[in-house]
Parts: sequence; structure tokens; C-alpha cells
Amino acid sequence: MLNAGYASHNADWNWKNVCSPFARIHFVKSGTAKIVRENGVYELKAGHLYLTPSYVRHAYECEGLLELYYLHIYEDLGKNPSIFEVISFPVEIEADPLIIRLIERLIEINPECGLQYYDPRSYDNSVTLADNIAKQSNGPIACELETRGILMQIVSRFLVKAEYRNGHIEKRILKTLHYIHKNIENAIDIDHLAEICYLTKDHFIRLFKKEMNCTPGKYINRKKIETAQLRLLINGMTIKDTAYSLGFDNVAYFNRLFKNITGESPGDYKKKIQPR
Repeated sequence: MLNAGYASHNADWNWKNVCSPFARIHFVKSGTAKIVRENGVYELKAGHLYLTPSYVRHAYECEGLLELYYLHIYEDLGKNPSIFEVISFPVEIEADPLIIRLIERLIEINPECGLQYYDPRSYDNSVTLADNIAKQSNGPIACELETRGILMQIVSRFLVKAEYRNGHIEKRILKTLHYIHKNIENAIDIDHLAEICYLTKDHFIRLFKKEMNCTPGKYINRKKIETAQLRLLINGMTIKDTAYSLGFDNVAYFNRLFKNITGESPGDYKKKIQPR
């Protein structure tokens, strides 16, 4: 967990182009607002929880009074696929009294994790994110265990109504997803991925697209750029070193791909994530 707290807004929860390497969960205590995502607009209702996975570009719109609790959750992937890639979570679920109490307890035992400012630019930057990760890693073990336990219970409520993407990802494709993440720092050959699945290249591409709703090439590029965003954010790497660390020999191509996927150049992204 990175952040947890309570916020009261009055037509001032209005932010555009929010896209972060961590997931957000909001519990609406009272009032109304909207979360705008590429796949639709979600009207926030009192007594409900809302989940926004990492790297999902979205915006907030609030025209009146709004009281909510917020949780920011960082998923330490290592070299594994994100749970949000394998499982399709509902955006909205109704809260129950126990979950509400658990959220309150989470804030009680993590009093230093509230946000000072609600503008995403103030906390979605390299220094703040690194500080929050370090803070959670170095806290008392009892608090860390209780925090993890509460987060698991909250996420489990979403899992009740979640589904494996496309029913269930085909085992051969799941195997290639793990291979891609473990080799994200290298050039990844689609012919080799097809060999791993014992399929022809054309058959593999068709199967991959059916399961993941995109071609393997697009998936690989997206995962590389998401990793690049994280390295620029947390590690403070230069753009050149980031490109080379992910198997790009041509920095100009990396820059074009980064802008094509994120909507901004690596330079603009790096400026944006610098602490204000």
C-alpha cells in the first residue's frame, strides 16, 4: 500500500489524464462524482467501492460535495504478469459494513499515509512514490502484516465478481506471457514465442490476439513501455539508459513508441513526474 486516507471535496476533485503505475480503490461515503475511462463513464455512488487498475488512463469529474476514502496499491510484479492482465475485475461493487470498518482500520494503523494534496501530480512522481514504497517496506512487521491482510480482504470482494479474461487464458498463451515478463529486458522474437507454444507463427498470432485482444507485438511493446515508465519514475534512469535496458538499440524508435503508447514523449513524461 502506498496511500490511504479520507478526503472531503466540494467540486474540486477534477483531474484529467491520470495514469499511474499503481491501482486505486475509492470508497464513496457520500456525494456523487464520475470516473471517466476509455471504456465508459462511471457514476460514483455512496456506499460503493471503485477499482481503477494501474496504467489505466482516466479522469475525475466532481460538481458538488463528495466524501470518500482512497487507497493506492502498488503491485510488486518482479517479472510476472499483473493480476489485472490475467483477471478482469469489476469497476464497481457494493460495500458491506465489514469492508467499511476494514478501510477505517487501515487508515488508523497507517496514519502517515494520507495525501497532503489531492492533485495527482503532487504524489504521482518519482520522489514521493519511492518514499512511500520505502516507508511501507521499513514499517513495523505487525503493521505490515495487518495492512496486507486488510488489502487482501478488500481485493477479495472484487474477486468475487471477477473473471479470468476470455473465460480462461489458454495455457500456451499464459506460458508466453510469463516468458515475455521474464525477458522484458531483451529483444523478444515472436517466432520463438510460437515455438514455445508448438504453433506456426500465424496460428500463434491468431490465438494470442483471440486471448489478449491484441497482437503479441503490440502486447510486448506496451509492457516494455510500462516498464520504462516505472523505471523513469522510481529509479530515475535517463531516457537513453532506460531504452537500452529494455532491449531497444534505437533510442529514437523508443521515443516514438513511448509517445505512441502513452500520448507523451519520454522527456515530457520525465518532466511531469519530477516533484513539484
